Amino acid sequence: MDYKKTLNLPKTGFPMKANLANREPEQLKKWEALNLYDMIRKDSATRRPFILHDGPPYANGNIHIGTALNKILKDIVVRSMQMTGYNAEYVPGWDCHGLPIEHNVDKALGPKKKNMSAVEIRQECRNYAEKYIDIQRNEFKRLGVMGQWDDPYLTMSYAYEAEIARQCGEFALQGSLFRSKKPIYWCSSCKTALAEAEIEYANEASPSIYVRFPLADDPAQVDPALAGKDVSLVIWTTTPWTLPANLAVALHPDFAYCAVETPDNGVLILARDLLETCMPIFGITDYQTIAKINPADLEKRKCRHPFLDQTSLIVLAGHVTLEAGTGCVHTAPGHGREDYEVGLSYGLDAYSPVDDSGRITEEIPEFSGQFVFEADSGIIERLRADGMLLARQNMTHSYPHCWRCKKPVIFRATPQWFISMDRTGLRQKALEAIDTVKWIPAWGRERIYSMIANRPDWCVSRQRSWGVPIAVFYCVQCGELMIRREVVDRVYAAFLENGADIWFQKDADYFLPQNTSCEKCGHTAFDKETNILDVWFDSGVSHAAVLDARDNLTWPADLYLEGSDQHRGWFHSSLLTAVGLKDKAPYRSVLTHGFVVDGEGRKMSKSVGNVIAPKKVIDKYGAEILRLWVAASDYKDDIRISDNILKQLSDAYRRIRNTCRFMLGNLYDFDPEKDRVGYGQMPDMDRYMLHRLQNLVGKCTAAYERYDYHVVYHSLYNYCTIDLSSVYLDILKDRLYTSPDQSRARRSAQTVMFHTLSALVRIMAPVLPFTAEEIWSYAPDWHGKQSSVHLAVFPEIRPDFTDADLAARWEKLLDIRGEATRVMEAARAKKIIGHSLDAHLTIAAASTLYELLASYKQDLRGFFIVSAVDLVSLEEADVDFEQTAMERIKIRVQPSDAEKCQRCWVHDPSVGHDEDQPGICRRCAASLAQSAAQETS
Repeated sequence: MDYKKTLNLPKTGFPMKANLANREPEQLKKWEALNLYDMIRKDSATRRPFILHDGPPYANGNIHIGTALNKILKDIVVRSMQMTGYNAEYVPGWDCHGLPIEHNVDKALGPKKKNMSAVEIRQECRNYAEKYIDIQRNEFKRLGVMGQWDDPYLTMSYAYEAEIARQCGEFALQGSLFRSKKPIYWCSSCKTALAEAEIEYANEASPSIYVRFPLADDPAQVDPALAGKDVSLVIWTTTPWTLPANLAVALHPDFAYCAVETPDNGVLILARDLLETCMPIFGITDYQTIAKINPADLEKRKCRHPFLDQTSLIVLAGHVTLEAGTGCVHTAPGHGREDYEVGLSYGLDAYSPVDDSGRITEEIPEFSGQFVFEADSGIIERLRADGMLLARQNMTHSYPHCWRCKKPVIFRATPQWFISMDRTGLRQKALEAIDTVKWIPAWGRERIYSMIANRPDWCVSRQRSWGVPIAVFYCVQCGELMIRREVVDRVYAAFLENGADIWFQKDADYFLPQNTSCEKCGHTAFDKETNILDVWFDSGVSHAAVLDARDNLTWPADLYLEGSDQHRGWFHSSLLTAVGLKDKAPYRSVLTHGFVVDGEGRKMSKSVGNVIAPKKVIDKYGAEILRLWVAASDYKDDIRISDNILKQLSDAYRRIRNTCRFMLGNLYDFDPEKDRVGYGQMPDMDRYMLHRLQNLVGKCTAAYERYDYHVVYHSLYNYCTIDLSSVYLDILKDRLYTSPDQSRARRSAQTVMFHTLSALVRIMAPVLPFTAEEIWSYAPDWHGKQSSVHLAVFPEIRPDFTDADLAARWEKLLDIRGEATRVMEAARAKKIIGHSLDAHLTIAAASTLYELLASYKQDLRGFFIVSAVDLVSLEEADVDFEQTAMERIKIRVQPSDAEKCQRCWVHDPSVGHDEDQPGICRRCAASLAQSAAQETS
């Protein structure tokens, strides 16, 4: 007789191999055909909303691995909150304006651009952005990201552009927006102002020079000891090219200064605490301090410029430090933020003899036309020739670079538009709003708080074409700014109907009410502003243009989630625009993730060759492995990725999948509506596994709420590989395969697997949506089962399935089983046994453990997966027993001397006793008889 045919072997159509790269696109098509996202929205319409507001990626190029990380994280958040019981809408968006797109369009147009209008160029930029929106949308969908893809928000849509203009107008109406000539970051390559969020830092080599500024006033008025002497203040700078713009030398009012006499350079004034550091740099060993100098005695006196026919004012300033230099600071108000602020207090001009290309203007004939960094060498040589150079060194330091062209930027004073941080209390209100937000991780609060506390006014103007114009007007006659509520509303209406292009098509009169006149001079002719807004303002007002504008969303958002660089980017600009106009942060929580690095912790770089493209990962492993990588990582730090890491995760995925496949295969004949066994009728082991399942449910749902997805992954993986595959399911095989198909023992096991699979598939759904859906479709049907797992909610802890006392007993039993497994492995290595079913165990245990084991005596053979288990007291153990790590347990392994049952493979003395079926044991014979009787009935 073929006894294999009598076993209840697993039967399932669920494929063994995932073949994710091919099957995932098929599942995406099914979801689209079902219109699953809309189904979820309708099903959860009455639930409390949870809104993760999407920080818009830039519509420029294919997505990279960092973008994939960000979007997958957001999708896990949205899916998990949906399954927690919220109505979690997700509206994706794109940042569409700005220099990177315009730069690429300029390159594509080439000379043709010269003959094109601003509107024609803008249309090319719009086409370019639309192209990459479509590309990225498909790439995001391929990752399994679920959202309102048919109606995303675009910063270049007419409605969004109109809202940008209106928000800017609101800042103008309240008096926060102003125009001023002050130093800002300027990219000479891109020829535009830059905000701090558009600055990257990299090491740069610069000349470090020490220069004499001769005192122009009578030195005796400073101190009698200086009478008749050649006295100079000594400054230090790493930007020699800014010396032509020098208007002052700054000293700290509280520092002690000294005058030292030298043989060749006259008397030098510098900070007393830096004297011993500086003199060796100057190469001066012979010097004498002849006077202590009070900085107040030098204030508002003048010194001569080292090579120009002009004087520089001596001023006092709190920003002077003793960390480097001389304590006397070269001050060019047109080329530094602190210099500018000091200059304002002393009535100095923000003088900047540098043009848009970064070249020195004709105001400085000797260096006119030279690019600023190239002028350094000529300026240094002039100083040396005039005897004003005390020392020259080279130093490498962190220097600001343009985020787009990667070239060094300069500080340069030009007329720009700013949003004031202090005129209307924006800084203080923003700082207060920060403490109403939950920052995850907590250090995010300190990071953005420091940035807001110390940042300058926000430069919001850009000298480019592709963006939303700063929609304000000037009087042609007197230059007075004209800003009124009616005008802001008219501009909004015009942009809403026609888009921002209309600003470049129509004259000022088109936007102004009839008979508009200047409040200052009464003139009736006006000019339009030509600058566009900073793209960070564009994305920063998304809370107004998206959250406020859509009925299905709420303001403020429950969560903003981006990389840690966005503390100075989108988190920052969103906070300022929301607080500036609504006095409240636009988000309740902010979650930050790290950056993707390679397996060795190095930054991704094409030149290094360690870049991993999402498409290559998907084509090789499937999107599920990429999603598992995101979930498995503690994303709050930098996240490592490599082929080896992906292979390990692929193996982990296979273990999870095969565990579920085993349970599915053993549920082929299980009807949850009629075959479920009640908890009280189950064996203790089955009840213990339901207890363990409640622990998993509680741990994972709590981790989802905390956004700790690595906890979900590790808990799920360990549960599948240890609790299930290595223990419960391994033990269960004998019961599942050999018991009568409708027996309580088998149905109880199936009931546990049904509950387990139902919980597991829902727990994994936010991380592995494709696999969860596939498993769900093969799972047994029951009343109330949704058509998609993504319409379901997370399992809840069932108190009726928990039993702490039972769990304590079984955890001791499992400890003993672990020791028995170790002893049997040693016996297998010595060829004492082969398969564990070849073993006859004898366990010697002390009183309490003996009693525990004895209470389960009938179940021990199956529990240890051996053919026989004998119990003896610990006192009866002889030298044949092996001591275990448990002090009160010893174990002996012997080969079983009984015949092997051809059906269950257990060595049992009853094999051969049944004349009709001599090859099987009494238990299998009874099982076959019971199955036959059930079939007959």
